[in-house]
Amino acid sequence: MTESKSKPGLLIVEDDTENQKFLKIFLRKKFEIDICDSAESFYIKLKEKDFDVILMDISLRGTKDGLQLTQEIRSDPKHCNIPIVILSAHAYQKDKDNAYNAGVDIFIAKPVQGHILIESLRNVLEQKSGIKLD
Repeated sequence: MTESKSKPGLLIVEDDTENQKFLKIFLRKKFEIDICDSAESFYIKLKEKDFDVILMDISLRGTKDGLQLTQEIRSDPKHCNIPIVILSAHAYQKDKDNAYNAGVDIFIAKPVQGHILIESLRNVLEQKSGIKLD
């Protein structure tokens, strides 16, 4: 990461526009944010820019879900170490197990309290990348 970059880059992968708006407003003080809503737009963003962390929903528009995208990221040598946090309304134990089996670092069920989301992102960034949030 270059010194000129003031905030870590966060890619939000979320298909609900209201959730996108909320997350962007809530997280923009700590992160440089990009948003996409499908596998197709996800891969475009990933080619355009390097991200420090990904906040991924399970349900997405299009043919792939967040767990499939996570598995693909984990098998890609260029992106396999990007921390991935799942934020999903799918909150059954099998959903959590599937998420961890796909390779996510943290699973958070919606709705989530803001401070828990920030702390989760802070912890995974620090543990996996050595990046500290202000």
